[in-house]
Amino acid sequence: MLTYSFEDRGKDSLYEYLYKQIKNDINAHKLAPQEKLPSKRALAKHLNISTITVENAYSQLVAEGYIYSIPKSGFYVNDLSGAKHGIEDLHRGKPEHLVTGNLASGKGSDSTTNKTSDYFVDFVNNAIATDNFPFTTWTKLLRETMSDYRDKLMTKSPSVGVYQLRCAIVDYLYQFRGITVTPEQIVVGAGTEYLYGLIIQLLGHDRKYAVEDPGYQKISRIYQANRVECVHIPLDENGVDVDALEESHADVLHITPSHHFPTGLVTPISRRYELLSWASKSKDRFIIEDDYDSEFRLQGKPIPALQSIDVSEKVIYINTFSKSLTSTIRISYMVLPKALMERYNKELSFYACTVSNFEQYTLAKFIEQGYLEKHINRMRNYYRNIRDIILKNINNRAGEKKIHIMEEDAGLHFLMQVSTSLKDKELIDRAAQNGVNISCLSQYYYDQSNAIDNTFIINYSGVHEEKIEEAVDRLFESF
Repeated sequence: MLTYSFEDRGKDSLYEYLYKQIKNDINAHKLAPQEKLPSKRALAKHLNISTITVENAYSQLVAEGYIYSIPKSGFYVNDLSGAKHGIEDLHRGKPEHLVTGNLASGKGSDSTTNKTSDYFVDFVNNAIATDNFPFTTWTKLLRETMSDYRDKLMTKSPSVGVYQLRCAIVDYLYQFRGITVTPEQIVVGAGTEYLYGLIIQLLGHDRKYAVEDPGYQKISRIYQANRVECVHIPLDENGVDVDALEESHADVLHITPSHHFPTGLVTPISRRYELLSWASKSKDRFIIEDDYDSEFRLQGKPIPALQSIDVSEKVIYINTFSKSLTSTIRISYMVLPKALMERYNKELSFYACTVSNFEQYTLAKFIEQGYLEKHINRMRNYYRNIRDIILKNINNRAGEKKIHIMEEDAGLHFLMQVSTSLKDKELIDRAAQNGVNISCLSQYYYDQSNAIDNTFIINYSGVHEEKIEEAVDRLFESF
């Protein structure tokens, strides 16, 4: 029986501490692959803690791929030495994965979506309700910035961004993503699209870039616009298919491992190590980790970043404040491995920083004084409430219609699979006629032969509570 003392857990909650202890035992091989864990009830009784504490710890371990569950059997330790040592044949804890056609979404508007001008409700785009932006706090900090930093505001920012903001980002990454880096590894830019362009210049136009299929199509369009070769790699139930990746002869892999768009899939720890192993086989191979909405996992802890387990410095970590604050604040950043940072300083530091000093210093204060953490916590509760109201209304309307909800805890979106004879284009057009902007999972496949039909992507970040009941009614009238 697993035995742990909770006396020295520090600031961790009981479930966080238990999760970390079991995770450490798995990594240290104290728990063997395929070893059965105690039942939730038995472990709770043994440790004198609540069953819900054990359940939460097990759920986080399942989400990250350290353990899996077999219905009516229990929880088992995953084989982290490779994802193909018998694990694929076992029934996992969350069966709603790509091979069964049960997926989820949420990165935002794309070329596949409709115009958004006159819709009653928009389940596609990322607009954040005006009332949710902390205008009062931001205005106060902006005034302080203009008063305290007059000289700095008039001084040209370094190419990589002002040092104070980079320090604030470093602290934020350590506290909330488990990433340990230095301010000298941070590059600040006006939006991730700008940073993608810098990465291409840094790694080379002669490299072959791989993206996920299905995936956020704007990424592949950016690579194509920069005149580099771009290949689309299919997914299996664990994320990017490593065999297909090898066969593609790609040099750079662009992925969203903590919350894949549009499926909502979380890449388990075993597959993450496989991808890092792939990258380590050549000095020219790198992984771009797009961590676009990691703050808003609505159940359990945020999934640890791939960068946090990268010991070979092969991961370029990229993130944005567009999700946590608003899409109109075009402030993003990337963390470069030290060798790439040296190359950046030699070859690309002539670029001017694309974010104004006023915004950089204000954001630095916003992070340093704890306002970002408070805002994210408040928004997480707000979004959870919006999601729950939408799901309640869907359940109330379902009736005899066959509805399947998937990945509702993954982030600011979920999938709704419907049973209908209508084609996806018909569904989208009928919803538009009813004033609902909606997209379908099939739109995000490059290889349409693998596309999964009749699955709505429900992005609820910009949905107003008072419109939800009618919005769901209108959506149901569309199929």
